[in-house]
Amino acid sequence: MARPTLASVARSFSVADGRRFRLKDVDPDDTRGLPQSKESADDVLRDLVARIAALQETLYAQDRWGVLLIFQAMDAAGKDSAIKRVFSGINPQGVQVFSFKAPSAEELDHDFLWRTTVRLPERGRIGVFNRSYYEEVLVVRVHPEILAAERLPDKVVTKRIWQERFEDINSFERHLARNGYVIRKFFLHVSRKEQAERFLSRLEEPDKRWKFSMGDVRERERWPDYMDAYEDAIRSTSQPHAPWVVVPADKKWFARLIVARTVLDALEGLDLHPPEVTEGQERELAAVRAALGKDAGAPRRGANGRSATRRR
Repeated sequence: MARPTLASVARSFSVADGRRFRLKDVDPDDTRGLPQSKESADDVLRDLVARIAALQETLYAQDRWGVLLIFQAMDAAGKDSAIKRVFSGINPQGVQVFSFKAPSAEELDHDFLWRTTVRLPERGRIGVFNRSYYEEVLVVRVHPEILAAERLPDKVVTKRIWQERFEDINSFERHLARNGYVIRKFFLHVSRKEQAERFLSRLEEPDKRWKFSMGDVRERERWPDYMDAYEDAIRSTSQPHAPWVVVPADKKWFARLIVARTVLDALEGLDLHPPEVTEGQERELAAVRAALGKDAGAPRRGANGRSATRRR
């Protein structure tokens, strides 16, 4: 049997039609037999990042497509480190990363899609959302008191509110796709056991203690509720133009490879090429080239006005 390739393994975690999706079918520790180790994975990741960086330059120059990458996960699943490692070698002018925390008073005075919509990437850029509007059907669903704080009219808070929000999200992502956005949504699926070990690691290492809060521990008590919410969100919002990628995240090196390979595949699937130069632009470039050629051929002058040409 042929060994699985990274590309085929990455595609196997993509969910474009969620009707039969079940979260329990995805093992957070699964690597699908990918013949990699943590050490060799670093070399593969560097190659993937270099290829993404080259395509991003063309994406920026062409200025037609926008790319939106959404990251969702339980605490300590490795979102921050995956974003850092995968996008570390890419021109920062072409990548925009936004982390969404608890909504501000201003954001609560708008619809739930507003605060992320104003952060969408421009054409030619990659936008990375560390958490997103999906929080409104995840943490808000698990904590109804947050929904109450949003001050919605009682009339619109119906028993179908979550389904209605899924419908809104699907319509929004369809709208983006029809306007030239490529969308990939990543759920980094960490096991409860691995999360506990990472929390303990934060407590034991001084430079990581700042990441820990008692709120993280309290959220663990709602683990089954979160898993149900994630499963329902993925089932309800997986579409061919905006698929979810459910990434086993117990091994960080593996999760990073799957994210990077998925991003690379998305970029390679576009018709990316440098902008064509028109005849008029060619004439302008010829004139500029001639002018620069004259200056380049003239002897350089020193501060005293004498020729700065070196003696032989």
